[in-house]
Amino acid sequence: MLSVVGRYFIFLGKLFTRRETLKVYWERFIDECIGIGVSSVFIVAIVAVFIGAVVCVQTRANLVSPVIPVYVVSNIVRDMTLLELSSTFMCVVLAGKVGSNIAGELGTMKITEQIDALEVMGINSASYLVLPKLLASIFTFPLLAIISGFLGILGGYLAGTLSGIITPEDYIYGIRYSFIPFNVFISIIKAIVFGFLISTISAFQGYNTRGGALEVGQASTSAVTNSCIAVLIADYLLAELLT
Repeated sequence: MLSVVGRYFIFLGKLFTRRETLKVYWERFIDECIGIGVSSVFIVAIVAVFIGAVVCVQTRANLVSPVIPVYVVSNIVRDMTLLELSSTFMCVVLAGKVGSNIAGELGTMKITEQIDALEVMGINSASYLVLPKLLASIFTFPLLAIISGFLGILGGYLAGTLSGIITPEDYIYGIRYSFIPFNVFISIIKAIVFGFLISTISAFQGYNTRGGALEVGQASTSAVTNSCIAVLIADYLLAELLT
């Protein structure tokens, strides 16, 4: 276990040595932003809307006390969405989509000796292949978190108002009531950290693949599993530090 952690940190160090020109990274960065961020908007939107709707309905179903005002429903939807659903839950979903894609891509390049060919040409393959993915993840994950937060609250609004469990006025009032702006930044900070963990762990698993097609599949599975575990551990640590 410790040897794997050590090789992971050595791998991180290789990303920032013998780098290529900025123009090369810029072109690859744009491509990775499209592949990692833009292609994930649809799944993030679907998950965010329905999770927000479910939280709204379930919260109202469990608020049976007449003492509790109805606007507390949207208050809970807002805080749960900003603090956890738009960052942690979204990144667990992205670990399956983005993480498996990164590990599978690099693993295939490894077993077909494309990475070895880059090394023969004098190119730092780790930096050339992984660093744009890392930068794209750090850039796009916070944007996806913002979209997820907005759509989660919107999903709660649609579910609450269309089903008649809360009026539009009460929902808007609950969103504004005792709002803490720093919660938005907590979501963004979490997304940046999770983007770093998912991209680097998945790249590490794919880059060190040995064998054939079976091992590529195993590397993708390990990438998703390890990324999810890292996200959950980091979520706890960040919750302790930021709240």
